[in-house]
Amino acid sequence: MPDISIHSLDNHAFGAYCAMPRSGNGPGLIVIQEIFGVNATMRKICDDFAAQGYIAVCPDLFWRQQPNVQLNDRTPQDMQRAMELRTGFDVEAAVRDLLSTLGHMRKIGGCNGKVGAVGFCLGGLLAYLMSSRSDVDVSVSYYGAGLDRYLDEIHDIREPLLLHIAALDPFMPPEARARILRLASRNPVITAQVYEGADHAFARIDGRNYDKEAADLANSRTAEFLEKILLE
Repeated sequence: MPDISIHSLDNHAFGAYCAMPRSGNGPGLIVIQEIFGVNATMRKICDDFAAQGYIAVCPDLFWRQQPNVQLNDRTPQDMQRAMELRTGFDVEAAVRDLLSTLGHMRKIGGCNGKVGAVGFCLGGLLAYLMSSRSDVDVSVSYYGAGLDRYLDEIHDIREPLLLHIAALDPFMPPEARARILRLASRNPVITAQVYEGADHAFARIDGRNYDKEAADLANSRTAEFLEKILLE
């Protein structure tokens, strides 16, 4: 890491991890990081998507604060640093960097022109914003933290979006979840799935809140959702 370099809209370069499918070609998939950076978990997710036929790229969205961050949720020190980075994080700049990533991927060798986005936690919020602010072909948001603060954009979404919502997520209290579900139901391109008994980050395989049953179900839904748009 990084495997490739992407130019930002303000003419800087930032790194990204890139996993290629065995065939060397296919649709693109932007994998959007959690607050722990482009760590081993995110790289493994990219590798898994590459095995499914996608050119999977995970851009380093913390590069403006500290390049090549690789943290986890297992130590207090890493958690503290992750929260510091999240506090200082510029969401609007990150969306612009994701737009740069989208443009880069549509020109990357082997990409068939279709590109989706899948994000987790912080990345789940950003995947939602990509679905409302870009022409990405499809998006998947896992437990997007702070998503309820951007619900005025939900009617701007024109391409398929899948929301995975954890019923016990402290970052999405019941009243926020109810509002998200109500507004999502009014947009026919949005599918929202709630996972009862699951906590925030239930799909992080090495995380404290990992829930295999919920993760397997969410991941199978994601695979089917993406395949219909990007692989068929």
